[in-house]
Amino acid sequence: MGKVDSSASMSLDGFIANTDNTVGSLTDGWRGAHPLGVPVVVLTHEPPTDWDYPGADDFSFVTDGIAPAVALAQQIAGDKNVGVAAGTIARQCLEACLLDEVAVDLVPVVMGNGRPYFGELAQGHPQLLGDPTTLIQGERVTHLVFPVLKE
Repeated sequence: MGKVDSSASMSLDGFIANTDNTVGSLTDGWRGAHPLGVPVVVLTHEPPTDWDYPGADDFSFVTDGIAPAVALAQQIAGDKNVGVAAGTIARQCLEACLLDEVAVDLVPVVMGNGRPYFGELAQGHPQLLGDPTTLIQGERVTHLVFPVLKE
């Protein structure tokens, strides 16, 4: 079974998006288009009833929590890694001890406010990460990968 990881571009002050969920100066033209043929598991309260989208067959909807959603994604992925979105989903995976790695593309910008990588962790639930296993300096970005330390 592959790893469960989360990745995002992040400002120096820890934000992955503006308060309106736009990414602004964190990326240079990235678009969130879904490549056809790539399976996606969506954790939701209610699956859509009228889903007419190119590649709609690639989507599976899970309504009974983060653990079943990750389990389904791992079943679909087999030996490949499973990527989870930064923000609320990554936080839920972190708190449920389901996350193996956190990848950060650290961009030299200070946003001042916005949406933090994990959102707000449950009180009294700090999570230690290990030393970076990957550190690559790029142009106006530093790529880092941290293992999640499991107790």
